[in-house]
Amino acid sequence: MKLDVNLCNNLKSIRTRLGMSQQELANIAGVTRQSIGGVELGQYAPSVAMSLRLAKALGCQVEDLFWFEEDLPEVEAILAGSAPKQQQSRVSLARVGDQWIAYPLVGNDAFRIEMIPADGETVAMDGFPGISKLPLASEVASNEPHSEGKAQSQIGTNKVQVRLLDDIDKLHNTVVIAGCTPVLSLLARATERWHPKLRIHYRFAHSGAALRSLCRGEVHIAGMHLYDADTGEHNIPFVRSALTGKSAVLITLGVWEEGLLVPPGNPMGVKTVSDLVKFGATIVTHEVGSGSRMLLERKLQEEGVPLHKVKGSDHIVHSHQDVALSVVSGIADAGISTASIATAFGLGFIPLHRARYDLVIIKEYLEEEPVKQFLSILGHQLVRSQLEILGGYDTSNIGEVVANI
Repeated sequence: MKLDVNLCNNLKSIRTRLGMSQQELANIAGVTRQSIGGVELGQYAPSVAMSLRLAKALGCQVEDLFWFEEDLPEVEAILAGSAPKQQQSRVSLARVGDQWIAYPLVGNDAFRIEMIPADGETVAMDGFPGISKLPLASEVASNEPHSEGKAQSQIGTNKVQVRLLDDIDKLHNTVVIAGCTPVLSLLARATERWHPKLRIHYRFAHSGAALRSLCRGEVHIAGMHLYDADTGEHNIPFVRSALTGKSAVLITLGVWEEGLLVPPGNPMGVKTVSDLVKFGATIVTHEVGSGSRMLLERKLQEEGVPLHKVKGSDHIVHSHQDVALSVVSGIADAGISTASIATAFGLGFIPLHRARYDLVIIKEYLEEEPVKQFLSILGHQLVRSQLEILGGYDTSNIGEVVANI
């Protein structure tokens, strides 16, 4: 039969997944091997009878094998970030407010290493004690709460057409969260357990970047742990400064211990950030605008130590896991992270600050059903248990509204 240029097929991938050769499939379906090869290469379209035989031989529906390309709907979306030019790009999609947002699956964003919700806790164990770029706001260059200026209040005008590869109802039922704590990925998976039709799209971003992404309309929720030394407040001054023409609510996730990760047993005997210079320790640092970077700079300033005096202060990493891996591998002697990360990687920990981690949500999103479902699980005892067994988290006020802005 003459080839229909719009006809697509999945014959080869299904056949090879089942471990069948072309000849074996041909024998079962009662056709020639050349016919199988021609269909797989898209050289011609099979007849109705051949399509039914192939589907029966492979134990699937005809629709699983063949479809028309124009059957896949398209939506217009705003590109959040950048994608390779002059080529098709894989994206994730979500409905944020009244528009579709497309998140390019490029580089590290194409992969995800997630913290998995536990199914239980050990009580005792021998040997162990009981295509276009959107304009991006400039990076935060100072610890001052008002120095960044107003982040963009509206998303850019660059748009893309996205051909859907999934059920549009599932895409509608998506919550997008930006933040830096691995706990967000844990909460995402826990939420999906209790709400199987809900999808959580977690985008890694430090606190400053997460807030800017929220202001640009790219996410529903931004996770933050920024501290303003002038007011003694967490997060609120930064949100108030960044938001323009929008109202938001801050809901606390918990209070976590922040400090220095060091090798097991703290062989250098580091007690304060000034000891990093005293003992010639090598560190890794987070990006400007992150809560961890601001903590390091603040503590060094309190002890009268310039950041550039600390060896490795120009070595930037992008996640708490990266800090831990740098210490584990010996690349660094220390780095700022949290007590829970120290526990997860078996590292020593020197506490420096108790930070409140808040979820910032634009108020209009609070009425959206996917956001409601996500927030509904915060007070669940099983969620509290997941956080408590990590160590280093105080979840006594989880789900509490700490500010309306």
